[in-house]
Amino acid sequence: MNVERFIEDAIAEIKRNIQGRAIIGLSGGVDSSVCAVLAHRALGERLVSVYVDSGLMRQSESERIEELFKDLGLVRVNAQERFLEALRGITDPEEKRMVVGETFIRIFEEEAGSIGSDCLIQGTIYPDRIESDGGIKAHHNVGGLPSRMEFKSIVEPLRDLYKEDVRQVARALGLPAEISERMPFPGPGLAVRVAGEVTSDKLDVVRRANAIVEEELKEFNPWQALAALLGKATGVKEGDRIYGYVIAVRAVSSQDAMTAEAMELPWKALRRISSRITGEIPAVCRVVYDLTPKPPGTIEFE
Repeated sequence: MNVERFIEDAIAEIKRNIQGRAIIGLSGGVDSSVCAVLAHRALGERLVSVYVDSGLMRQSESERIEELFKDLGLVRVNAQERFLEALRGITDPEEKRMVVGETFIRIFEEEAGSIGSDCLIQGTIYPDRIESDGGIKAHHNVGGLPSRMEFKSIVEPLRDLYKEDVRQVARALGLPAEISERMPFPGPGLAVRVAGEVTSDKLDVVRRANAIVEEELKEFNPWQALAALLGKATGVKEGDRIYGYVIAVRAVSSQDAMTAEAMELPWKALRRISSRITGEIPAVCRVVYDLTPKPPGTIEFE
């Protein structure tokens, strides 16, 4: 891919397709970040970047995103309770994705209405479309979109790129390494790392476990590393029998996210992760490591 030519063409496409004001959903991931920079170069002050704090993000992530993108005039919408309420009682993974996707869109519609815009820019990439269209899973920004929306147009400048292509563009645009090399993180966030119903307590547990996993495995440079909360099992802590949470650790290598292999991590690293998670999070009594490749598994648990 000719990166410089892509940047020129993408900016020209955005200018051509958007005549008035537009908003972009900026999550802080490499896809939406690249899209936001391209759109800002094309539209300037006609663009409003919106970060929705869904309460489903990783530890300290919202504050860091605000800091990184303050020069784009980032608007932060605090919607933690709104997402939790929307997810209440839902256990089916695809329904979760649909609910999260619709909640995002309704918030974007409200923000767009406040500035007189009917155009949404998204950082959708090619694997998102392939997996949604192929029925593997409904990405919140593709198959998870509601059938009725107030937006007259949705512009997706990265729609034909793979993740590594987007990283190349990010580097060329001068984005910091913590964005250009950032591990993929699902649009529905930690909601798809909690098996079953999503609650604030479960989110707190999986958020802390996920932070430990990312910290401990950073030196091994995984494509993606994560913790997921699977359910409960019997354990023993401080001499007492408990019924605590089971955390699954997953670390994979991949080229394009269409396929993935579980990483062969050192036993010492896995033991350290297990010890930290069970020692630092009282509600967790077991840690397991997922060896499943993709396919038959997916990278995320839901």
